[in-house]
Amino acid sequence: MSGPILRWPGAARRRYMLVLTVAVSAAAWPAAAQDRIDPEANRILAAMSDNLKSMPTLRVDFDADQEVLSLQGQKIQYSASGSIVLDRAKGFRMKRMGPFGEAEVIFDGKTISLHDKVGNAYAQLQSPGRGVEDATEELRAVTGLDAPGAELLASDPYAVLSDGVTDGAVVGTAFVNGVECDHLAFRADLVDWQIWISKGSKPLPLKYVITTKWVTGAPQYSLRLSNWKSDGLEAAQFKFTPPADAAKLEHVHADVTGELSLEADQ
Repeated sequence: MSGPILRWPGAARRRYMLVLTVAVSAAAWPAAAQDRIDPEANRILAAMSDNLKSMPTLRVDFDADQEVLSLQGQKIQYSASGSIVLDRAKGFRMKRMGPFGEAEVIFDGKTISLHDKVGNAYAQLQSPGRGVEDATEELRAVTGLDAPGAELLASDPYAVLSDGVTDGAVVGTAFVNGVECDHLAFRADLVDWQIWISKGSKPLPLKYVITTKWVTGAPQYSLRLSNWKSDGLEAAQFKFTPPADAAKLEHVHADVTGELSLEADQ
């Protein structure tokens, strides 16, 4: 008998999950593509990555829009809001409110807990390591779920973002939530993606759009990031204690839209 359902956003792309990365420089771009990567676009992307890497703890709010094509070819856009709190040494907590309910994913350095607040249900996975990359990769491996935007929280965002890029350019200057940004556009074999990075000595990503080229209709995933903070975080928020009457579910999988379904044992 099926139990409560926990839903979480995703997208049809594999390479943008967090992966174990190594330090890289501008030479990370494929040799054949280096003449198609604007050096200024590369510099801005690398500077943003360096700033994110320098933050051992961070908190950010997000608004996400995901396009899904119906069988009739109509695009339907699903919207959600939430927040992410990250301590690179201790874990993370991601909260999301969307059309299918309110849920959390919590990692305490050992266990990944998925909590459906509306259905009062939870499931837990063991991570193979203490790193954030270990936890997110385990989540992907077990459930099939990809998390667009997670690469921005990697230990080296530049290494993940630049992987497979064939073209890159500075589109120009733009404003996101009233903040002046550099607007960059990049291309890869399966996806095109754009990123808006705040200008200044501590550049941050404020908007991120991924277009999946190999799917009919080229659906997009859009992410807006705001209220970045790098201090004042408490380690206690990475601990998860199930409510006394919560149902513990065993089976976790993601459907074609990226939604996570949790089901009780038969």
